Amino acid sequence: MARAKDVLYRCATRLHRAAFSASKGRLFGRAMGMPVVELITTGRRSGSERSTMLTVPIVEDGRIVLVASFGGDDRNPAWYLNLRANPKVRAVMAGTARRMVARTATSEERAALWPRIIATFQGYANYQSRTSRPIPVVILEPATEDQARTS
Repeated sequence: MARAKDVLYRCATRLHRAAFSASKGRLFGRAMGMPVVELITTGRRSGSERSTMLTVPIVEDGRIVLVASFGGDDRNPAWYLNLRANPKVRAVMAGTARRMVARTATSEERAALWPRIIATFQGYANYQSRTSRPIPVVILEPATEDQARTS
């Protein structure tokens, strides 16, 4: 049976995605002071495209940094499980779609990024305090031409 939090999350994502897509990112393109990305992954069990809306605490040098917080839940979010199974993703920001490759930050990268992430949005520190799992930090990097052709 689906948890109430999961159902609410899916409904909110659908509404957010509809407004974001229809306006090419002009509506709901920012949340809590951060840009928003539509992350499109491949379902690890279904093989179907899955889409979710996420805030982006860091964008630099063509990279997008995401936080797999799931609001401090003890579980990792489905989108994170999907990209671990298939790291080839698409990211849509401000109406522009890019093919990217996702990876979990190393412990050293996470240690360097985490203070910047919580400086952008303190809520991530609150989420971390709610769970015993280390919240993964995900780095999306532009796909090479070879990677883009094989996706």
